[in-house]
Amino acid sequence: MEIDLRRIRKKGGGRKKTVEKIPEIKKTLNDLIEPAVRGEPDSVLQWTSKSLRKLSSELKEKGYSASHKLVGQILKEQGFSLQANRKTDEGKSHPDRNAQFEYIHEKIKNFQHENQPVISVDAKKKEIVGNFKNNGKEWHKSKEPTKVKVYDFLSDAKGEARLYGVCDLLQNKGWISVGIDHDTAEFAAETIKRWWNKMGKLCYPDAKKLLITADGGGSNSSRSRLWKSELQKLSDEIGLEIYICHFPPATSKWNKIEHRLFSYISKNWRGKPLISYEVVVNLIASTNTEKGLQVKCELDTNKYQIGIRVTDNEFKKINFVKDEFHGEWNYKIIPN
Repeated sequence: MEIDLRRIRKKGGGRKKTVEKIPEIKKTLNDLIEPAVRGEPDSVLQWTSKSLRKLSSELKEKGYSASHKLVGQILKEQGFSLQANRKTDEGKSHPDRNAQFEYIHEKIKNFQHENQPVISVDAKKKEIVGNFKNNGKEWHKSKEPTKVKVYDFLSDAKGEARLYGVCDLLQNKGWISVGIDHDTAEFAAETIKRWWNKMGKLCYPDAKKLLITADGGGSNSSRSRLWKSELQKLSDEIGLEIYICHFPPATSKWNKIEHRLFSYISKNWRGKPLISYEVVVNLIASTNTEKGLQVKCELDTNKYQIGIRVTDNEFKKINFVKDEFHGEWNYKIIPN
């Protein structure tokens, strides 16, 4: 047996990392910085707008003695770094942007404390179904790649897959409906209903209300009358008060579903041609992570009409209440 005479301690010995010694400080620190975290959501690299000394002071208020240097060490071990400004903004920021993020954060915490369901919803970009190239690479025998068509002509496609997703933020579970028609508010509400009937109510048998976080545009637009009308139908059918919080303008990539669900689906099917709807559904349903993400998927063959208008009289029948803080972003719909 060869012995390294230069080594004083056995391999793996020595001082443990700070995070391993004091996991409670790590958890408390994460709770303090979560509302103020910035960064590319799909990346492990993040940064916070709070200073190290401010975080150290807040930790002391929580009963933990931690210097600003110790806070910096923990953040570094957690994947944070000191960053200069970089142009990643999607558009003009709303002055209450950060306040809305903190409002949503507190809302989620309250629902979590009461064990009430919280979901993040969004539509993923449409996919062409057929023997076409899908970006990414996968392992094959040398010089034996999967052969696909050179050009993506829609005339050669079997159709388009419209994906609408539901991410359960508390259970780490996801639902995807694969639509074959238009991405509309009806399609969005139908997807949420399917999630509730086949996943949600099993996880939350005592639920009285549901919190939905969503972007401000698209089929679930904060300005859409049809979105509210369809949620009213859903609320009446499942018997839950539905609370909605929209993300402020130009912040769509901060939607949790983007990096908690959609990014893993993209990784799972990279390099694999989406040759049929069955393949699309199976690839999505096989998505999982080391942290236990579970995904269910179903094909939605319904036809969804575009251009449906909700009249003033129909809109008045919607039983919804605006919150005092930005009621255009935050509101609830009550069963009739």
